[in-house]
Amino acid sequence: MKSAILFSGGKDSTMALNYSLKHGDEVLYLLSMKSKNPESYMFHVPNIDLTSLISEAVGIPLIQGKSSGVKEEELVDLKKELIKLKNLGVEAVYTGALFSQYQKSRIDKLTSEVGLDCINPYWHMDPEEYMNLVISEGFDVIICGVFAYGLNESWLGKHITTEVLEDLKQVNKECRINLAFEGGEAETFVLDGPIFKKRIKILEAVNDWHVDNGTYNIIDAELEDK
Repeated sequence: MKSAILFSGGKDSTMALNYSLKHGDEVLYLLSMKSKNPESYMFHVPNIDLTSLISEAVGIPLIQGKSSGVKEEELVDLKKELIKLKNLGVEAVYTGALFSQYQKSRIDKLTSEVGLDCINPYWHMDPEEYMNLVISEGFDVIICGVFAYGLNESWLGKHITTEVLEDLKQVNKECRINLAFEGGEAETFVLDGPIFKKRIKILEAVNDWHVDNGTYNIIDAELEDK
């Protein structure tokens, strides 16, 4: 099947890409949506410009769509890009949706209207089981945004490991977060993994912290041989 991935550079869309490749799809494109609104309802924002590096690292062309980021209107922006994918021969679009009915229902509707299949391979998977799968698959994932009580600035830039997952489980006991961040608790970015031909090396990054939430913004990065 000829597919494309709705791609943010975070763990979930990267896992969707990994699933698609492992199941024999011909992945023609990654599609990233760059929103003007930092609080977009639909699209990942932190470090979205760096999806071009991941595109190069995995060897799959990137289409970069733009969105106003206005609630519901951003769906019009996404639909334009889905039509473009359909015209380029794509048959199915994968997403990394886990529990967000808001996002899944809207993407399902848009892909149906355009004539594309929509595949959400990890929909409703147990969050802890899912995070263990991310780690066991060998992806190097960092936390690049935190937006929930219980996650302070010290979490920014952390690599998600088995030990860090145990720390997250402790936070969950105290503050009831979703371990896979599907409640919007955190955002992630992937630096390396089994489908990467090169890894991403961060050269410069800064924290942008505001009282109880913030982002880890990668200022400069490059690809390096593995």
